[in-house]
Amino acid sequence: MVSQDFEKQVAGYGLTTAQILYRRPDHQWLLQAYVWQNYDLFPKFPELSRFLAFWQEKLEGPLHSVQVAHCKLIKPAELRAVGGVFRLH
Repeated sequence: MVSQDFEKQVAGYGLTTAQILYRRPDHQWLLQAYVWQNYDLFPKFPELSRFLAFWQEKLEGPLHSVQVAHCKLIKPAELRAVGGVFRLH
């Protein structure tokens, strides 16, 4: 059985981390940080966009800024078929 995360990585998804700064609903002058991490597609980031739309629709803290980092964990050159296995002892 192959995990869903691995299937996403092979399909081109990469690990995306977003640092979200938002204003506290009760104290607008105070910023708080939230870190979101999931597999997403570069450069459109559909998963992150969906999450931010949910945030703006359902949560009270208005967004201040979002910083995004993205890295593909499996690159095409790293994935190759193994022709044989050699064991020592």
